[in-house]
Amino acid sequence: MPLLCSGSFYFKHERESKAHLRLRHTKTAMTTNFKITIEYDGTPFSGWQIQNDKITVQGEIEKSFSCILNQKIKINGAGRTDAGVHAMGQVANFHAVTSISCNDIKKGVNSIIHGPVVIRKCEIVNSDFHARYNALSKEYHYHILNRSDPCAIGKNYIWHIKQALDLEKMNQCCSVITGSHDFKSFEGAGSPRAHTIRKIFSARMEKQENNIIIFKIKANGFLRFMVRNIVGTLVQAGLSKLSVNDFKSVLKAKNRNMAGPTAPPHGLFMIRVNYISSL
Repeated sequence: MPLLCSGSFYFKHERESKAHLRLRHTKTAMTTNFKITIEYDGTPFSGWQIQNDKITVQGEIEKSFSCILNQKIKINGAGRTDAGVHAMGQVANFHAVTSISCNDIKKGVNSIIHGPVVIRKCEIVNSDFHARYNALSKEYHYHILNRSDPCAIGKNYIWHIKQALDLEKMNQCCSVITGSHDFKSFEGAGSPRAHTIRKIFSARMEKQENNIIIFKIKANGFLRFMVRNIVGTLVQAGLSKLSVNDFKSVLKAKNRNMAGPTAPPHGLFMIRVNYISSL
């Protein structure tokens, strides 16, 4: 039995009967490894990872691809974003037996997927490519609104902090975490990892227009809640509740209780996952 799809995908092929579409789907079909780049608003989702009885980004994507490709699809994500966290450039891959073009697959999925999720790119990659294991680095941005008044528009995408933040001190703390370190002090409970050492390639606070501050960080990998825990601790320094030396002590302590509170999820965006270009 073919999977039943809702949405407009099949209406875009008005001149093809469903039987003809299935024939085209299998005529020259072969197993192919697809890489997809995904944009989503994490507000209505219980995170990326598929969970029983909960709406997740992975779950909605898998249902839509399974429907369009008429087979069970399991995707491998480059990383797991928490509930409420957004993405501009999440990456995943999956294997499927199909001869449908990447462009038609992308259009079909975008026409039926539920929730604020868009497949921005779909491409064929080497059979051994894996979105998580082949990633060289990942980049995240965290948005802060630093003024007395909150925002009426866009409040699901920015953390409002009323008190003025000391950006110079926060950037001094950013230099402390740059390089290879043990980030156990910034690790959330239940983090799936073999060790807690990560390499930070760059980390900085940038002031934008309209009292917006963006924390930008790029690393070879992240522990669970790591970015949000770093941001929460940097804010403590920005509020003069921690000195730069205190921040150094937090990093060296390898103790989560020494760090600041976890920043709320809605200010965090997965921006990009970087790979070797030949993949």
